[in-house]
Amino acid sequence: MTILHLSAQPRAVVGKAVDRLRRQRNIPAVVYGHNLPSRPVTLEAKTFDTIYRQAGSTSLVDLSVGSASPVKVLIHAVQRHPTTSQALHVDFYQVKMSEKLEADIELRFVGESAAVKELGGVLVRALDDVKVSCLPSDLVSSIDVDINTLKTFEDKIHVRDLTVPAGLTILDKAEEVVASVTPPRSEAELASLSEQVEENVEAVEVEKKEEAADEAVPEAVTEKPNQ
Repeated sequence: MTILHLSAQPRAVVGKAVDRLRRQRNIPAVVYGHNLPSRPVTLEAKTFDTIYRQAGSTSLVDLSVGSASPVKVLIHAVQRHPTTSQALHVDFYQVKMSEKLEADIELRFVGESAAVKELGGVLVRALDDVKVSCLPSDLVSSIDVDINTLKTFEDKIHVRDLTVPAGLTILDKAEEVVASVTPPRSEAELASLSEQVEENVEAVEVEKKEEAADEAVPEAVTEKPNQ
């Protein structure tokens, strides 16, 4: 298994002053953990982006702060700018290798469903991830969901059907549906949907005209407040 390394420096700058760090292409961050004090740090943005693409939120990273020995962390949360997607702040969760944790593991759908390929159905993915409990060393990046078992429209894959690696315990309800296949729509259903769309478009156009008429009065009043 590849060991991912990331370096950070202790951070004294807090509050609005951290904007200066971002202009220097650094990211303010914090390291915390169970029964551990919170530590503000800063790290280089480009290096973090590279590591995050490999680690995601479920791979352990060796984080070195200053000259201290590296500690095992998970990238717990990343705050991004709404338009540029630039990382603005990062939360690192320091784990204890002997202490179980909870994590959301992505589901990766593999295989081919006969109900989709041969019967023209539509695959419905009811879950994108599952919550698990495990030791940090047992974490995986994803869990495979074999959709080959979906041969008819009655077939379903439940949480209890998932095959998980040793050491992982799924916390979601066993009866919860993970995936199924719905039948294709009939010509009558498609025609009905088309009619509903046309009706909705006409209703929206009427509503917009009414809103425009209603808004015209306050705008006029606003333009001439002294009359």
